[in-house]
Amino acid sequence: MRVLIVKLSSLGDVVHTMPVVHDIRNAHPDALIDWVVEPGFAPLVRRVHGIHSSFECAQRRWRKRWWTRAVREEWREFRYALRGDRYDAIIDFQGLTKSVLVARIARGPTFGLGNQTEGSAHEWPARWLIDHPIDVDPRIHALDRARLLASRVLGYEPRGAPRFGLRAHTLESIDRTLVFVHGSSRDDKLWPEAHWIELGRRVMDAGWRIALPHAGPVERERADRIAAAIGPASEVWPAMDLDAITDRMGAVHGVIGVDSGLSHIAVALDLPHVQLYNFPTSWRTGPQVAHGHSHQVSIEGQPTPDVDTVWSAWQQVWTQFQGQT
Repeated sequence: MRVLIVKLSSLGDVVHTMPVVHDIRNAHPDALIDWVVEPGFAPLVRRVHGIHSSFECAQRRWRKRWWTRAVREEWREFRYALRGDRYDAIIDFQGLTKSVLVARIARGPTFGLGNQTEGSAHEWPARWLIDHPIDVDPRIHALDRARLLASRVLGYEPRGAPRFGLRAHTLESIDRTLVFVHGSSRDDKLWPEAHWIELGRRVMDAGWRIALPHAGPVERERADRIAAAIGPASEVWPAMDLDAITDRMGAVHGVIGVDSGLSHIAVALDLPHVQLYNFPTSWRTGPQVAHGHSHQVSIEGQPTPDVDTVWSAWQQVWTQFQGQT
């Protein structure tokens, strides 16, 4: 059996689709599974156990320079590669017109979401462009939505907790380090700097070191301010690509972070984790007990979770994790 996954972006959505690979291979051990994804997330997809190959679809960059010879050549090469094999099932997990059009380039029957689920993006033309639209419960976790869609396409029942299959290359363990994922592409998901500083001082007093990743100058400046206020136990990581930061996170002991791609990577790496939400939306993207995440929790608060609650949650998560090891 040959299966093509179409999930182009974003980082968190790509992570939430990863358990599908294990589910398919569990039901069909000989299945060859390929994945179409944006280039920025391709390194992560290639790390997923069970992936046969990946195709990099640079739609955003191509749209900006579609008239150039270089882009036209890239597009021809992409189209040729994608049509190299015939698939038994081409599954679009994104539900957007752009993703369905990519799915239709490949050879084989196409399947996808027939309806929008709460809080997700979905475009009505996608239902009519897909060969076999499949309706799902409109109120469903993003991870469960992907698992359910694949199972209905390929005729099996998802069993057990999700297994992401994301592999970090082994690095030397970093001394008792907790990562603060403070950045997000949306400002309304951020946690106040004063909260990070107060939490960091409690973490430091408990004997932990703190690492602060960043993406871009705005996050770098915020990381520098937080680290300076906390003191010498904190470290701002250098700028890293997705490969490097996944390996670095795989060597730490836990993560506290806002709802962002790096926090979802922490979940996929099975790290002790507290994920922070400024909205009552953790049910659709955050770690859940039903998914077997006993040492990973979501904390909500309006306008933001308070420091006492987050600190208490981390202590409980760490105690739970130690009890398992």
